[in-house]
Amino acid sequence: MTDDAYLTLPIDVESATGLARQGLRMSLLDTDDAAAFASWLGAVGRGFQDGRATPEVVEARRVTAGQRRNSGVWDETLLDPATPVATVAGWPSQLSVPGHLSLGAWAVSAVTVSPTHRRRGVAGALIEAELRTAQALGLPVVALTVSEATIYSRWGFAPAAMAADWTIDTSRVTWTGPMVPGRVQFVEADRLVTEGAELVERVRLATPGQMSFDGVLWERLIGRGVGLEEQAKSLRFIRYADEHGVPQGFAVYKVLEETRTTVARAVVELHYLVSATDDAYAALWRFLIELDLVGEIRAPLRSIDEPVYWQVDDARAVVKHDEREHLWIRILDVPAMLTGRRYHTPGHFVLDVSDPLMYAAGRFLLTVQADGTAVVSELEGDIPGDTAAVALTVNELGSIYLGGVSASTLFRAGRIQELTPGAAAVLDRTFHAATTPWLSIWF
Repeated sequence: MTDDAYLTLPIDVESATGLARQGLRMSLLDTDDAAAFASWLGAVGRGFQDGRATPEVVEARRVTAGQRRNSGVWDETLLDPATPVATVAGWPSQLSVPGHLSLGAWAVSAVTVSPTHRRRGVAGALIEAELRTAQALGLPVVALTVSEATIYSRWGFAPAAMAADWTIDTSRVTWTGPMVPGRVQFVEADRLVTEGAELVERVRLATPGQMSFDGVLWERLIGRGVGLEEQAKSLRFIRYADEHGVPQGFAVYKVLEETRTTVARAVVELHYLVSATDDAYAALWRFLIELDLVGEIRAPLRSIDEPVYWQVDDARAVVKHDEREHLWIRILDVPAMLTGRRYHTPGHFVLDVSDPLMYAAGRFLLTVQADGTAVVSELEGDIPGDTAAVALTVNELGSIYLGGVSASTLFRAGRIQELTPGAAAVLDRTFHAATTPWLSIWF
């Protein structure tokens, strides 16, 4: 199958047939049809309570949307039959997993259903179609970020990486972290168009849960592209290069003038900070904390485990809040997922996985070698005596997979069943990830 075969794969017959019984038409969107795309994008904006996009923005989005598989559901009986009542977009991506490795993933976004067509199984038809599409493409996992946390578990998705917002009262803190060689400089967005994108992809594998991204997602981050002109005016960019002049990190921030109460109490909002080395991380955070005329830094969508907390003299001035789930994954191919990452300690395990949709159901024997690699086979017969065995749904397997959610916690919560005593604690040690899983973007 070619790299762009997903664009021409036929619409999912099962979902389309089910919706047709209700008089609804499900089909792929032809992004070459400018009018159809404008209506589709308008439905997406309506679903997320966004304002109407200008014709220039619609056209710019149409050009980039050609690399995504965009689908919709239409009701021909409406006064506006050209605007879909439901939307979804999907595309192949890469998910970083423990061991500095990456697995192919199907990214899903733009999921909307009009309030006029709720509780008719439309969302289920869309999501199940995306699952079958990913399976047809041979991808072992589907990933998404969600605006509502109560919707997707019914289809086997589960939170696998958390995020939090951080606030630092810089008027109260002094930097106590390392003083590093290298240099922080202001740069323009033009320098980051290629250099920044390459750096983000270079360091992605170091953190489980990161997704590869480019196109409109990258443009949005650095304020490039049609419709982002006003945002771009307020963004500032800094880059850290090591003592050899090699770029190792950058940050994007803006000063929130409207929140300024006195000249000395401006607020900085950190849009993005990425670092390839600990030196780069320290240098960029020190620069931000020591900015003149600034009293507060707000850093949304950061890791729940930030070293900067330990790099100032008053940790109480560094506040983590709104900790929440961010990346949700849905495992389709258990053997491919289990063999696709590395593990912390060796061991023998039995994972009895249930899945109402039957993609991941089965009893799997997982053997982890001393080097962290794994061998997986389906188990027939009794559980071997030297294994740690648990029973869990595909949801719980998704949560513990990246190492960010404790099997012991899920056991105590009644979400995992131990088939052999102490199995959850053994799973914790083996599935542990040295770096806390985190996804740094919305998609």
